[in-house]
Amino acid sequence: MHDNPISIAFQTNKPLAHYGPLAAASEAAGFDGISVYNDMLYQPAWLPLLEIARHTSRAQIGVAAVNPFTCHPINIAGNMALIDEASNGRAYLGLARGGWLDYVGVYPTRTIQSLHEAFICIRHLLSGDPAALQQDIFPLAGGDSLRWNIQRPDLPLLLGSWGLKTIAACYAQVDEIKLGGSANPAVVPHYRQHLRDMGATEDVGIVMGAVTVVDEDGAAARDLARREVALYLPIVAELDPTFAIDPELLAGIKAAAADYDYEAACRFISDDILAAFALAGTPTDIIEQTEALFAAGANRVEFGTPHGLTAESGLQLLSDKVLPAFRSGSN
Repeated sequence: MHDNPISIAFQTNKPLAHYGPLAAASEAAGFDGISVYNDMLYQPAWLPLLEIARHTSRAQIGVAAVNPFTCHPINIAGNMALIDEASNGRAYLGLARGGWLDYVGVYPTRTIQSLHEAFICIRHLLSGDPAALQQDIFPLAGGDSLRWNIQRPDLPLLLGSWGLKTIAACYAQVDEIKLGGSANPAVVPHYRQHLRDMGATEDVGIVMGAVTVVDEDGAAARDLARREVALYLPIVAELDPTFAIDPELLAGIKAAAADYDYEAACRFISDDILAAFALAGTPTDIIEQTEALFAAGANRVEFGTPHGLTAESGLQLLSDKVLPAFRSGSN
């Protein structure tokens, strides 16, 4: 893996046959990792990941992220063990609280404890240890374990969270913390210092990932990114302690988003606001934003959907004009 790892993430809304060629093209371009989301009402991650595993040989692959409230840790562990086997030991697993759970009537009450216990339960199952696991939410009775040969019991784990209490509870179990929906360099040292204060080592990586839209027409790329960001900005904007949005602007964004009027919401999102929550513009713009994230201490940067004005053009520009800036010379 390169000194400045860059991964690409895909939404699970495609025909199953499309994931393999997309992944093969991404790996050939030089991406270090290929992630899929697991958002509510989209395809479960497992079969897209299997297709990705079958069509790649080098890149790390994984899901960011699964929640343990609609998918029990025993199912998560089993599916990830199979993906890791199919990829010859290249899989990683991300867990998060997840969004839109109210759609299915799920209202978690012990989120932090649930995530902490889920990580422990998954590691315990993958280890093949038949000992009982005494936990309140995700216990294991013991006397048995997963009944097949697990290729790699210590596959990398990621926590997707902005919450300091959640991070404090889970950092010892994970390899990476992902601050999703942010392209703000100031966030990185802020959270790194919190991790140090918690007692975490520098081995716990910080991953920055956000909506990415690249096009030679930078204004058109930013316009599309505004529409994409309007979906989650009302949530993420309040999570970032280093970036203050004028309360009236934020209220306008929230009101428009609540009415599903994303065109109206876009009018409240300035270029400065957009740059903190999306990677958007020309290839040069994306390079500069990505360089700033690495300079701030990010351990990995992930380019999120939709990538470009079309998925194909975005992937092509990221591959041909953005990645080479991080793949020559010092690496």
